[in-house]
Amino acid sequence: MFTVPEKESRPLTTCVGPASTGGLDSNCGDGLERECPSTSDQKPRELYGVGHPTAKFSSDSSYLSSRGRVVKWFWDSAEEGYRTYHMDEYDEEENPNGIINLGTSENKLCLDLLSRRLSQSDMLQVEPSLLQYADWRGHLFLREEVARFLSFYCKSPTPLKPESVVVLNGCASLFSALAMVLCEAGEAFLIPAPYYGAITQHVYLYSNVRLVYVYLDSEVTGLDTRPFQLSVEKLEIALQGANSEGVKVKGLILINPQNPLGDIYSPEELREYLEFAKRHQLHVVVDEVYMLSVFDEAVGYRSVLSLERLPDPQRTHVMWAASKDFGMSGLRFGTLYTENQDVATAVASLCRYHGLSGLVQHQMAQLLRDHDWINQVYLPQNHAQLRAAHAYVSGELRALGVPFLNRGAGFFIWADFRKYMPEATFEEEMLLWHRFLDNKVLLSFGKAFQCKEPGWFRLVFSDKAHRLRLGMQRVQQVLKGTFQVAEDRPSCETQEPRGQHR
Repeated sequence: MFTVPEKESRPLTTCVGPASTGGLDSNCGDGLERECPSTSDQKPRELYGVGHPTAKFSSDSSYLSSRGRVVKWFWDSAEEGYRTYHMDEYDEEENPNGIINLGTSENKLCLDLLSRRLSQSDMLQVEPSLLQYADWRGHLFLREEVARFLSFYCKSPTPLKPESVVVLNGCASLFSALAMVLCEAGEAFLIPAPYYGAITQHVYLYSNVRLVYVYLDSEVTGLDTRPFQLSVEKLEIALQGANSEGVKVKGLILINPQNPLGDIYSPEELREYLEFAKRHQLHVVVDEVYMLSVFDEAVGYRSVLSLERLPDPQRTHVMWAASKDFGMSGLRFGTLYTENQDVATAVASLCRYHGLSGLVQHQMAQLLRDHDWINQVYLPQNHAQLRAAHAYVSGELRALGVPFLNRGAGFFIWADFRKYMPEATFEEEMLLWHRFLDNKVLLSFGKAFQCKEPGWFRLVFSDKAHRLRLGMQRVQQVLKGTFQVAEDRPSCETQEPRGQHR
C-alpha cells in the first residue's frame, strides 16, 4: 500500500516505495513505509491498493529538483539484496563462499549457445546505414522480421504488420512509454498482484501514473479454481474501489505467462479480461516476455495475438522482448505490437530516448529470422534445461515440505515459506529474507511483488546445476534452523501450512 497525499502540493511525513527488493529483475517496490525528510507534519491519507510512491524531500540534495529527489530516493531505497550480491558474487574459483543469486530472473542456461550464434559472421556486418539515424520505430528490415517472428510464434490467424511494430531498448522503456502516451498524470492502470514489482517505477517515474492492485490470494474456493486466480469479479471490485477514491483508471496490465506466479491465462480467460476492458473502455497492455519459456509441453499457452478476434484491437497493446526467452537481458531489445497507429507513433517518438543502435537492430533481425536455429537448436535445449532445473528445485522443495505453485513456465517457483515464520507478518518475512542473505543465498520476498500474504518467496531456477545445488543447500540450512525456532513456539507447533498446492 502506497501513501497518497490529500493534495499533491502537501509534503509527506512518510513515503512508501521500494526498499530491500531481494534481487528482482530490476528496481522494484516492496511497499514498506520509510521515514523521509519533510518540511511539514501534515499527515497524508492512505489510499488502499493504489501504488503511488510520491514523496517530497527537503534535505536529500540541494542539487536536485523535487522530481530528481524522488528518482534518487528510488535508487537509494531499492535493491539492497542485489547490491549486496554484486559486492560478494559467488565464483567457483575466486569466491566460493560468495552469494548465490536465486533472486534475479535471468536465464543463464544457454549462454554458450547464444555466444556462439551471436559470434557468427552474419552478425558482424557493419553497413553505413546502420551507423546513421533510422526511423524511430526501428529499421524497416527489423520491423518486418519482428512481424514475421511474432506471426509465427504467437500463432496469429493473419500475418502481423510491420507498421504496427515499434522496437526499443527493453520492456522497462515500453512500460514507461505506454504510461506516458495512454495516461494523464495521476491516472492509473489496474494490475493483478502479486506482480513484477519494477513496473511500479516504470510507469511512475516519468509519467506519475499509478497502479491499482487487483489483489489475488492463495485460497482455493472450488473445484474449478486455483491459487492466485484472477477473475473478472476481482477486476470489477478493484475498478469500483479506485473510482470511489476518485482515481481514474485508463488501462489493465496483464503478464502472460505471469511473473512471479508462472501462471498462464487460457484463451477463455484472456477473452473475459479483454471483454471487461472493452466494457469500461480500458487499454490492455499484455506483457508476453516469457512466451517462449513455457517448458512444460502439457501447458497450453496461447498468445493474445493468437485469438481469432480481439474485442478492442485499438486498445490492445502487446509487448515482447529478447531478455527472457533468449537470455539476453543485457542486449536491451523490446518490441510493441499495436494496431493503434496513434499509439505506435507516440511511442515511436519516445524512442528518440529509448532507441536501439543500428548494429543491435541488425543482430536481432538476423537472430529472429533464423527459425532453423531457434526451433532445432536453441528452444529444444533451452526447454530441456529449464525442465531439468525446475525438476531439481521443485524436488528439493518437496523434500522440505514447502508448498509451491507448479506451473511449467518462466524461470521461477512461487513458494510458500509461511510455516517457517513464527508470525504471519511482513516483518517476519523480511527477517527470513535476511537470514537467507546472511547465509549467502539471495531470494525475492513476496512483499516486493505486492503479495498480500506474508511468507511467499520467488526462487529462480534458470541457472547452472552446481550453483542451484549450492543455493538450495543454503536454503535448506536456513529453513531447518528457522523451523526449529518456530517449533519452540506452542502457537505454531501444530499449525498446518496454509495453501498447500503443487
